[in-house]
Amino acid sequence: MAFSSDKNAWGICDISGFRYRLRDMKKTWDGYLVGPDQWSPKHPQLMIKPTPIDPQALKNPRPDQANDNNFFTVYTNVGAGMLGTQLQTFAISCNVGTVEVTTS
Repeated sequence: MAFSSDKNAWGICDISGFRYRLRDMKKTWDGYLVGPDQWSPKHPQLMIKPTPIDPQALKNPRPDQANDNNFFTVYTNVGAGMLGTQLQTFAISCNVGTVEVTTS
């Protein structure tokens, strides 16, 4: 199909309604056919940019064998507030009272 492109080809602006030569008209990013005074480029904030991929997992991880996680710090609310970096074995005993059961 052939389209007219000579000096007699006119177009109507979709925004202002004015008549312009068809060869001077431009198409906007949202599909409007407008005159040269109504045309503006697409704003950069409307352009979708791909987000970078943030890798989460490690391929073939090898845990550190030198640190076997035996050392940790315990904080308390008594004394200086710290028991130490290595927890020593200790025993706790307590009693609440006595219970007496009678059967009849």
